Amino acid sequence: MKRFFNTAGPCKADIHYMLPAAERLPEALRLIEQQGYFVVHAPRQTGKTTTMMALARELTQSGQYVAALVSLEVGAAFNDDIDAAERAILENWQNTLEFRLPGELQPPAWAESQPGQRLNSALTGWARVAPRPLVLFLDEIDALQNQLLISVLRQLRAGYGERPRGFPYALALIGLRDVRDYKVAAGGTGALRARLNTASPFNVKVRSLTLDLFTLDEVATLYSQHTADTGQLFTQAATRRAFDLTQGQPWLVNALAKMAVEELAPAPTVPITPTHIDQAKEILIGRQETHLDSLAERLREPRVRQIIEPMLAGRTLGDVPEDDRRFVIDLGLIRRDPAHGLVIANPIYREIVPRMLASGPQDTLPYVRPIWLQADGSLDTAQLLQAFLAFWRQHGQPLLASAPYHEIAPHLVFMAFLHRVVNGGGSLEREYAIGSRRMDLCLRHGDLVLGIELKVWRDGERDPLAEGLGQLDHYLSGLSQQTGWLVIFDRRSGQPPIEERTSAEAATTPDGRQVTVIRA
Repeated sequence: MKRFFNTAGPCKADIHYMLPAAERLPEALRLIEQQGYFVVHAPRQTGKTTTMMALARELTQSGQYVAALVSLEVGAAFNDDIDAAERAILENWQNTLEFRLPGELQPPAWAESQPGQRLNSALTGWARVAPRPLVLFLDEIDALQNQLLISVLRQLRAGYGERPRGFPYALALIGLRDVRDYKVAAGGTGALRARLNTASPFNVKVRSLTLDLFTLDEVATLYSQHTADTGQLFTQAATRRAFDLTQGQPWLVNALAKMAVEELAPAPTVPITPTHIDQAKEILIGRQETHLDSLAERLREPRVRQIIEPMLAGRTLGDVPEDDRRFVIDLGLIRRDPAHGLVIANPIYREIVPRMLASGPQDTLPYVRPIWLQADGSLDTAQLLQAFLAFWRQHGQPLLASAPYHEIAPHLVFMAFLHRVVNGGGSLEREYAIGSRRMDLCLRHGDLVLGIELKVWRDGERDPLAEGLGQLDHYLSGLSQQTGWLVIFDRRSGQPPIEERTSAEAATTPDGRQVTVIRA
């Protein structure tokens, strides 16, 4: 079977393009040799399961170890019933190991034991009869919660001293977060959720490793496997474009390539160019692929919203707990940038976040006659301005209620309107950041490039006109444009209705550009 780029579940070396496990997590081998118990944590769909499964296979094939990856996830259905959870986990392990290990390395039948001791007993029995040192990787550890989680950690800690013949020689916990960040119910089932805040139930941990995103060289290596198999070339510019858009997020790296080679340029004689990668990005976002859709679903969670909403609005975060910031980082939705602090993790996520949030207003948007299109299909910005003013005066106020983030409701409704424009042919790009006090939009339609600066005038603040004109100058300079729009949403209390205060006027920026100021 020909190999292909995988976007569904763990990769398999015989059918998928993938990077060697040892290269993705080089420190793991040393920890295993030292009989270490350690943690591997990284955001979802960054290759944790793929890497650890491949590493287990390599260790077993080396003839030195019996190594396997098994999951704890089935126990999550019984977080308040340790007995049922342990039975479900062990049954799942038995079924999994039948396919992942040769017969002579299979575990014995699990010995019966008391609830809260079954995992310890099973691992003890297996380690004692295993013909080689037993290495075990426990996936989805943070699917477990409350007393079940603590029980599992304590059973592993209790057996640690009996290794290597009476318990696994080496062991890794795999999940989104480090041990001290696992969630438990403080005071019992149903009580307030709190961080474990300590590694004490698993204080035998020697290290916490994180799985890095792909580097540019690793993206090139992955894509070169397809070239070696099929002869189809990824140009250097295409590889660079894929890396820039994804920042090395493994699922996105694979998804862009899969779309490019299977749908956009299926003929091996056609080299993959940056244009193919950009087209693939738009298709992935438009289809709301599962990975992007599940990430967007997180946007409504309070812990996520309190970070993403001010980021979109260009405001500072305020008093957001470090645990909540780390939670959103662990989701892979944001990252820490040395120069800019917290930023959206990559340009594709930066695009999908406001687009998903604007989908509600977009779905409730009334019909707007496209008077902005000229006979030749090009866009008339003067007519677009008149169409927006008429739309905003009539529909702005009721549509604000359909936006999920109140603080940036005008931004979302405005973007929903612009999506009606670009759906006829074109694109809409967005730039935003914590503390920037603005959002930048770039509407591209044919040869037209329209730079737009969004500002909000809130209670207790000065008119943002002067600041906005200076910021628009900077943005238009980067776009090499001499005209653009500055949109000021007046959110102060006690203002006249939207239909009365919406207006547009010409203005000159500090650098002499002639722009349009829209007050809405």
